[in-house]
Amino acid sequence: MKWLDHLTKGLGRSKKQAPKTLAAETIAETMAAALSAAKAGDYRLALDLWEPLARAGQARAQNNIGACFAEGLGVPRDPLLAQKWLTLAAEGGDPVGQRNLAALWFKGEGVEPDQARAAGLYRRAAEQGDGPAQDMLSFMLLEGEAMERDVVEARRLALAAAEQGVAPAMTRMGMIFHNGLGVERDPVEAARWWRQGAEAGEPDGQAMLGAACHLGSGVPRDGVEAFAWLLRAREGGSALAQPFFEAVRASLTLDEESEAKRRAALPLRAAVGGAAG
Repeated sequence: MKWLDHLTKGLGRSKKQAPKTLAAETIAETMAAALSAAKAGDYRLALDLWEPLARAGQARAQNNIGACFAEGLGVPRDPLLAQKWLTLAAEGGDPVGQRNLAALWFKGEGVEPDQARAAGLYRRAAEQGDGPAQDMLSFMLLEGEAMERDVVEARRLALAAAEQGVAPAMTRMGMIFHNGLGVERDPVEAARWWRQGAEAGEPDGQAMLGAACHLGSGVPRDGVEAFAWLLRAREGGSALAQPFFEAVRASLTLDEESEAKRRAALPLRAAVGGAAG
């Protein structure tokens, strides 16, 4: 696989040794072609297109190659090579590269876990407006393990990420209002945020909205709606659904349970638009 050698050798070359700067229009066209190839599942072609750009110091191309090695997309999975390419991207200022490198340090993939280093990278990406990094940094600030707990900053970052459409951040906003973290406890606002996360397909948001519907917390009590959301949450792998699942099912008639299952089986957009249909 000689084509793969280009991606695995010479990562230590300096910027002075890199090919001369490419025209912005050429970079944009090549990146667009590579993205189209990746979306079509042709990662080998995408990698062939990204490689010369990455060698020329294009940080997003470096990130994309690193992400392929991290996930085993078009190349054998290799956390060490992922780290090397993502480090180049992060040092080049790419927020996605910073976020992806942070994830390697956070999870300990190919490296010893280092949450403090991960937090620093997430912060650099978050300061550039990267929504998923803002979401993850918000989580770490609430946990208070790798850094001092700061619920006010956690809320600010979660809100910034949620406003960019990051669904887990919507669920976290719900948790912040549910638990009164740096704000007045507000069940209605908590349920509003959980609904946004749930409708965006986030399993924990679906679980918490289901629990809210079951308990009548911030929303009208509705066992059928509760069970429909809990079914979706359990299917999505949320452990938060389990404590409520059997209790809600036991409260329903057979017809109500069937209706909840019907709603849960609908495409999410259709279910949101016409749950009572």
